[in-house]
Amino acid sequence: MEPFGIALTLGVVVAAIVAMIGSRAGPDLILLAGLTILIIAGVVPAKEAVHGFSNPGLLSVAFLFIVAEGIAQTGAISVLIQKMLGLPTSRIAALLRIMLPTATMSAFLNNTPVVAVMLPVLDDWSKKCRLSASQLLLPLSYATILGGLCTVIGTSTTVVVNELLATEELTPLGLFEPGFVGLPCCIAGLIYILATSKLLLPNRKAASMQFDDPREYTIEMLVEPTSPLIGKTIEEAGLRHLQGMFLMEVDRGGNILPAVSPNERLSANDRLVFVGIVESVVDLQKLPGLTPATDQVFKLDSPRSERCLIEAVVSNTCPIINTAIRDARFRTRYNAVVIAVSRNGQRMRGKIGDIVLLPGDTLLLEAHTSFADIQRNSRDFYLVSRVENSTPLRREKAWIAQLVLVGLVLLNTVFQWSILQSALLASMVLILTGCVKAHEARGSIDWSILVTIAAGIGIGEAMSDRHSGAGSFVAEYLTSFAGGQPMASLAIIYGITMIFTNLITAKAAATLVFPIAISTANNLGVDAMPFVVAVMIAAAACFATPVGYQTNLMVQGPGGYRYVDYIRFGGPLTLLLWLVAVLVIPLRWGF
Repeated sequence: MEPFGIALTLGVVVAAIVAMIGSRAGPDLILLAGLTILIIAGVVPAKEAVHGFSNPGLLSVAFLFIVAEGIAQTGAISVLIQKMLGLPTSRIAALLRIMLPTATMSAFLNNTPVVAVMLPVLDDWSKKCRLSASQLLLPLSYATILGGLCTVIGTSTTVVVNELLATEELTPLGLFEPGFVGLPCCIAGLIYILATSKLLLPNRKAASMQFDDPREYTIEMLVEPTSPLIGKTIEEAGLRHLQGMFLMEVDRGGNILPAVSPNERLSANDRLVFVGIVESVVDLQKLPGLTPATDQVFKLDSPRSERCLIEAVVSNTCPIINTAIRDARFRTRYNAVVIAVSRNGQRMRGKIGDIVLLPGDTLLLEAHTSFADIQRNSRDFYLVSRVENSTPLRREKAWIAQLVLVGLVLLNTVFQWSILQSALLASMVLILTGCVKAHEARGSIDWSILVTIAAGIGIGEAMSDRHSGAGSFVAEYLTSFAGGQPMASLAIIYGITMIFTNLITAKAAATLVFPIAISTANNLGVDAMPFVVAVMIAAAACFATPVGYQTNLMVQGPGGYRYVDYIRFGGPLTLLLWLVAVLVIPLRWGF
């Protein structure tokens, strides 16, 4: 081992960790910069340093992003979620209905889309249960993390660590093998959440609820003849407690039902008149069996799955001002349909086609996704902007996505395919069947995560005995500190990974500590698998900070959480899983 190589490699690692904690630069850029320094200094050859970019684990993660996007775009799991939630009668029952299905789903899906699907559902559901969202959303994030510990494909972190085993000529874990330790950790974690959430979680409004949205619309939605909502009461259909929106009246064959009772049952072709803000209109768009009541929507050139909601402010040079929307032939002129109008922040009553447009009116449009780009610099509108996440789901293809997900699991378990093979096939099927469009597939891949993983693998290669030997140097220090005891060394490896994953990111922590774990096992002369599994579980189990794991960050705003909430609620959970994992791992993978 060259002293210079060891010193430089460890210096780069320490500097990268400090930079990821205190810098605004992303971990991908920081690790890539660190790897560049090691290549230029000759610590690791360039060819071996960039080998991580072709690592099967990294490619598997990329294809799993596409699979998750296909499932999200078709609503393949949202229907199941709605059925599972129901209407619980207590806080504990509500938490169980959230955590059990999400933990189960996250064992087979990437955690991020599971939380993304659940967030808008729980916003409304929390009102029905008369619970604060801050009492539900952090348990949601933690449940998805806990469920992800139970299988190899549960998180991208477990996928990458499992594939790194091949670089050390070790046999990768089977799909359910992490469950030997992940399942006890999951059970212990869920019990902890049920027992302590009322005491340790805040009861406050979300950040988004602190301000009123000035744009309020009236929108009519039609109950389609094939809608699954037919025969359900307003309450059962989830239309009673919509966040930021209320059902004003129902038009049934020309008969107006004002002040609609929650026990009123929906019929085919009912026209439901809602009043609310634009974000709630997006939620209406995603309900199965509801479409905008204007028949003009069905005359647009593009299919609904290629459209989105767009807000456009009418300019004083627009050629159709002082003209009724129907007379202006808006759809023919712009290939877009007006579904609601807001004037001076107030909703406009009456039929859409009868509204006479004035400068400054804000139009809520349904149009092809290209509308915003085409009209952004048009003199007809002051401002044109897409409404985020407003593209209708491809529910007619949900069954295909569900079959693909089941097939993915079967290929891994029954037919013993590798994760890369099965994820590649699943993603291609989803693209070819139209469950996810090619541009959506490309956009779903988080390239910063892939670069983080690849650069981390490259730095790990530099730390190996084949190059600087920095991993063995650190391992010798750790084993001597642990008195040569495998159990104490295992606890230290888990603890280091646990700290890193909360301070930087899960992927960076896993790839940086992995070579140290391997070297520690070699120094002790024992099987490396217990230490690898410790790194896998510790890196994925991030609860004490919002920055270490994406789902923790996703619920921060909607739940109104502060940094201290994660430390107070997630800190003890992190320590609990440390204890459980260190005790259980040797029972399955002995020293």
